Amino acid sequence: MRPEDTPVALGCDHAGPALKQALREALEAAGHPTLDMGTHGPESVDYPDFANAVCAAVLDGRARFGVLVCGTGIGISIAANRHPGIRCALVHDATGARLTREHNDANVLALGARMTGVEVALDALRAFLATPFGGGRHERRVRKLTPDWSPRP
Repeated sequence: MRPEDTPVALGCDHAGPALKQALREALEAAGHPTLDMGTHGPESVDYPDFANAVCAAVLDGRARFGVLVCGTGIGISIAANRHPGIRCALVHDATGARLTREHNDANVLALGARMTGVEVALDALRAFLATPFGGGRHERRVRKLTPDWSPRP
């Protein structure tokens, strides 16, 4: 299977279903398969549960990347980064998304549904998926974060 055929896992808390759905639709329209790990409605839920599900999918290879959404993106990114091997970056625009892939080999993108508009979030997602890890001087730094790390294609 080609790396781009591996799904992108998506998850959110109760603040994020609308943004998550917009991201999912854009991914699928661009030919990226998705794994939707929930939630799907406005009922109050705990963001760590959805961060954990997405991170598990990334770590066990069911997903190439993860995308997480909560109100600000802060809590869900903190929850994601508790998993060894996950490099989750909260971004607010396409530049941040591009740089976190290029410099940090981030494997999970976090967005704030109450902080970032849909079009900006879509631009960030496209930049995140299109940007390869830059390697070079960045590789040494990423290795210090995860000793058994190897760059993803």
